[in-house]
Amino acid sequence: MTDLSVNRRAQFDYEILQTCEAGIVLIGHEVKAVKTGKMSLAGAFVIVRDGEVQLVNATIAPYQPKNTPSDYDPERPRRLLLNRAEINELIGKTAHTGLTIIPLKVYTKHNRVKILIGLARHKKMGDKREII
Repeated sequence: MTDLSVNRRAQFDYEILQTCEAGIVLIGHEVKAVKTGKMSLAGAFVIVRDGEVQLVNATIAPYQPKNTPSDYDPERPRRLLLNRAEINELIGKTAHTGLTIIPLKVYTKHNRVKILIGLARHKKMGDKREII
């Protein structure tokens, strides 16, 4: 497994309670861009909307800027592929106050682009001082 993009602030800002692997729906030139390392997870988060899990605020820069479609949005919400039981579990656990779903890293597994998401709780300032 090759790490393509890592959310470095996740371990510092959040306490990771549980992790889950998901597939990510990308279009052709986005796959090439992600595999060349042009993806940023800074400020990205995961939401559950209408029974679908979506990655929001993740930026994928164009693979070839002059050949990308004119209506391409690098920060568009991208659908994550999870089975129904995992989605229901995430919905139930995020109903608690203070829990959020964040992307931890993007990697390849058997030539597929996968994303590791984590159920997390935001750390207090004192918790961050202990780590430093």
